Amino acid sequence: MKSILHLDLDSFFVSCERLLDSKLNNRPVLIGGTSDRGVVASCSYEARAFGVHSAMPMRMARQLCPHAVVIRGNSGTYSKFSDIVTDVIKSNSPRFEKSSIDEFYIDTTGMDRFYGTYKWSKELRTQIIKESGLPISFGLSTGKTTSKIGTGEAKPNNFIKIDEGEEKPFLAPLPVRKMPMIGAKTNQKLHLMGIQKIQTIQEMPVELMTRVLGKNGHSIWKKAQGIDNTPITTYHEKKSISIERTFEKDTTDISKLKSILTAMAENLSYQLRNGNKLTGCVSVRVRYSDFITESKQLHIPYTSLDNKLIETVLSLFKTLYSRRVLVRLIGVRFSKLVGGNHQINLFDDSEELINLYQALDNIRNRYGQDAVKRVVAMGSKGIGRSSNPFNGQPIVIPAHRRA
Repeated sequence: MKSILHLDLDSFFVSCERLLDSKLNNRPVLIGGTSDRGVVASCSYEARAFGVHSAMPMRMARQLCPHAVVIRGNSGTYSKFSDIVTDVIKSNSPRFEKSSIDEFYIDTTGMDRFYGTYKWSKELRTQIIKESGLPISFGLSTGKTTSKIGTGEAKPNNFIKIDEGEEKPFLAPLPVRKMPMIGAKTNQKLHLMGIQKIQTIQEMPVELMTRVLGKNGHSIWKKAQGIDNTPITTYHEKKSISIERTFEKDTTDISKLKSILTAMAENLSYQLRNGNKLTGCVSVRVRYSDFITESKQLHIPYTSLDNKLIETVLSLFKTLYSRRVLVRLIGVRFSKLVGGNHQINLFDDSEELINLYQALDNIRNRYGQDAVKRVVAMGSKGIGRSSNPFNGQPIVIPAHRRA
């Protein structure tokens, strides 16, 4: 039988800030965009007691908890702490998956024969706390879903083991929203059907769940039974991503070059967000017709947002392209990649910007990377890996809606 350990750092951004400033201990803390249009990236348990949660508009969070300490946050600091925890897990674990900057899965199957998975998990947690100073919780069970839910129930700074055969009784009394696959819309649909507890899903015919929720319904039903055979995706930190284009005919058309560079940056940004990655270094490369190649790079605050990365790419190109010689090749490279979901970008985002990027990425996921692009990038073709289903007519972002 499989044994899967799920580890999650508690209020990760807040915990990092408290290590740097002990005055924040036991106080309500909000981290994120500090303007009224900003969004909460993370909040302490003291703030959650007032109804605050991540991704909430900062304005609303301040109204709910006016005495909270508000911090803009530093993505570089959080990445360093995440690396410390990752290194501890890497040095102790035979096989693990880093699903976000503060969340890990470890396959401990077979370890009971030699040591005992529960004992090993507790000792690993103790080592992480000792070396990082950060609180961390874990759930140990037979599959990813039950382990992750277990971690949520164990928090803060605690642990739980759900033995084989105990998955269904453990899950049964919990609200359906506790299941990772169930978002706000699915939760609302289930509530309209009178389904509020996981036990109700357990007792439903799988055919009914499939009829109501489609393919996801069958998966949700299985996971409600405690059945989850999703494998661990072995962790490999990718160091960089890049795109280059060699022209059939050398050019000095600045508008064309800027259009292609914009499309490259837009495409790579989309790849970052799809892979839950952020970049801390941007490079632009130019090769001239005489084969002399020049490049420039710039270290930036970690991000995966088009508007910031496109601005950086074009600025680098402006300082780089000075010879006024025909260009043979141009390229863009994002390096110093770190794991982390969009949450880490909320320090700078407004709620409107987050919603816009999510909508654009949903279109790209459904119809291909070239399905939607900026007007300035329309002169470029074939930058994305997917074909455009709109017969060469992409959705265009109007000037007043561009990020």
